[in-house]
Amino acid sequence: MEIWIVRHADPDYEHDSITEKGRREASLLAERLAKTEFSAVYCSPLGRAQDTASYYLKKTGKKAETLPWLHEFMGNVVQDGRQQICWDRLPAYWTAIDDYYSYEKWLDVPLMKDGDVERHYRDVCNGVDELFARHGYAHDGRLYKAVKPNADRILLFCHFGVEAALLSHIFHISPMILWHNFVALPTSVTRLASVEREQGTVIFNCIQFGDLSHLYAGNEEPSFQARFCEQYTDDTRH
Repeated sequence: MEIWIVRHADPDYEHDSITEKGRREASLLAERLAKTEFSAVYCSPLGRAQDTASYYLKKTGKKAETLPWLHEFMGNVVQDGRQQICWDRLPAYWTAIDDYYSYEKWLDVPLMKDGDVERHYRDVCNGVDELFARHGYAHDGRLYKAVKPNADRILLFCHFGVEAALLSHIFHISPMILWHNFVALPTSVTRLASVEREQGTVIFNCIQFGDLSHLYAGNEEPSFQARFCEQYTDDTRH
């Protein structure tokens, strides 16, 4: 089985939609995805993901099922007396805490326990497991059981924050590493494939991360969204 994870197009966060650039990106993405047959399509309930998916759905005539847990990851922490999104922490802070690098311990860091991060993370983990079970693979510790092994392809339209969270669960690694050391730019495509080297026992390999070949083929420059300044003196996002 393959899982294709797509981040939404260049966002208009104010209106929970996509920009004019995002519409060009979504159109190029649809051209690429239409060349592959998918067994099922799933989408976040948020407008920017729904709008991105609409280009592919219109082109292929397919339908997408909306999954609430594919919503952007909304776990909050309380810092300086106010709620803040958990997955935007400054490097000097989170890299100094060893537990953030551990799948088993990152949720036990006091800052993470101060908000609702664990509840939202468990929702994602449970959502992944229910989806995989639906398609023939049952979560079993750090592995999956191939209950009904298959060569299906499933397609997810979602957001970078939740993409990192679901990948962390599948790979049994801390999402802090994925949130801060990886970037999936708008309309990027990440592909996972099942690996059944021993009969009945499966892991998933990431065979492609953050691919933007459809944009380059259409002479569309990738969006800067989700990136930060390359140098502190840049007048870009800090």
